[in-house]
Amino acid sequence: MSKHIYPLLVAQFLSAFADNAILFTVIAMVMQDAHPVSWYVPALQSVFLVAFVVLAPWVGGFADSHAKSRVLIVANLIKACGAGLLLFNVEPLLAYCVVGVGAALYSPAKYGILPELAGHDGLVKANSWIEGSTILAILTGMVVGAQLADYSTSWALIATIVLFLISAATTLFLPIGLRKAPPTGSKIVLFYLEIKTFLAMPRSRFAVLGASLFWAAAASVRVIIIAWAPLVLMTHNASDIANLTLFLAIGIIAGSVLVPRLIPLEHLRRARIPAYLMSIFIIALSFTEAVWPARFVLFLMGMAGGMFIVPINAALQEIGQESIGSGGAVAMQNFFQNVAMLLSVGGYTLAAAEQVTPITALIGLGLLLLAATFLVAWHLPEVEQASSSHE
Repeated sequence: MSKHIYPLLVAQFLSAFADNAILFTVIAMVMQDAHPVSWYVPALQSVFLVAFVVLAPWVGGFADSHAKSRVLIVANLIKACGAGLLLFNVEPLLAYCVVGVGAALYSPAKYGILPELAGHDGLVKANSWIEGSTILAILTGMVVGAQLADYSTSWALIATIVLFLISAATTLFLPIGLRKAPPTGSKIVLFYLEIKTFLAMPRSRFAVLGASLFWAAAASVRVIIIAWAPLVLMTHNASDIANLTLFLAIGIIAGSVLVPRLIPLEHLRRARIPAYLMSIFIIALSFTEAVWPARFVLFLMGMAGGMFIVPINAALQEIGQESIGSGGAVAMQNFFQNVAMLLSVGGYTLAAAEQVTPITALIGLGLLLLAATFLVAWHLPEVEQASSSHE
C-alpha cells in the first residue's frame, strides 16, 4: 500500500465531515425559522443532487484528463465558496447548489485516484479504507455539525469552510498522477455512448439499478425523518434528528461488516433479500411512536441497506475499471444514483407541499421500494451464469 493513501484518507475524512456538517447546519437554519415550510429541506437536498445529474457528462472526463489530486483541490475550494455564500446570507437553495457542484467534481477524482495510489493488489483494501473513513466522517460530521449549528450557525459555517480548506491543502501531498488525453467530440454524446456500453452488460445493469434504488430510498428516508421526528417523537432541533440518523449510519456499518461472507460477487442476486428487508423496515418506522423503538428500526434498516449496497458497489467498481474508465464509471454511477434520488426526493417535496403526512410518505416509500426491487430482481439474469460466462 502506497504511503500516499494516507493524505487521501485525511483529505477525504475532512471533506466528508464538512459535507455532513454543512447539511445539518442548513437544516438547523431552516428549523430555527419561526414558520418553516415542509417542502424546503427536501428542496435543499434536490438542488444539491441536480449538480451531480447535470454535470455528469463533464466531471468524469475532467477528472480523467487532469491530475486528480489537483481536481480534489478545486472541488474543495468550490465547496468552501458555497459555505461562504451561506455565511453571507445568500439564498440557501443557491448556496447549497454550489456545494453540490464541488461534490459532483470531487467524487470521480476521489475514486479515480485510488488505482493510481494503491495499484491492483491494494485496490480493494484502499477502497475499504476510503469507505470506512467516509462513514466515520458522516457519523461525526452530522452529530458535531448539528450540535455546533444549534449553538451558532455562523460558527458552524466558518468551521466547515476551514475544514474544506485544510482538506484542499492536504491533497497537495498527493502525487500529480496520471492524465489521459481528453476525448474529442460532444461530451454529452460520449457520455451517452459510455452509458450504452456499460448497460449492455447484464451484471452492470443490475448493479446500476440496485444502487439507484438504495440511494433513492436512503435520500428519501433522510428528508422524511426531518418532518416525521418533530411530528411523532416531538424532537425540535437538528441535534436530535442527527442522533436518529446516527443509528441508520451505524446499521449500515454493521451490514457492511456482515455482508462479505453472505453475498459474494458470484452470488450478487442475493442482494435482493436485504433490499426487501429494508423496504419492510421503512414501513415499520411509520408505526413507531417512541425514540428507542425508532432508533432500533433505523439500525435494522441501515443494516439491511449496508448488506444491499456494499456488494453492488463492489460489482460496479470491478466492471467500471474494466470497461469505460474509473472517473467515467464513477460519474456515470453518480448520474443514475442522483437521478433516482432527485426523483424520489422531488416526489416527496411535491407530496409535502400537498400536505401528505410523513407517516403516509414512509409507508408509500416502503411499498414503492418493495415493488421496484421485485421488478429489478424479476428481470435479472442468474448472476452466477453471467459471471461464469464473463458477460
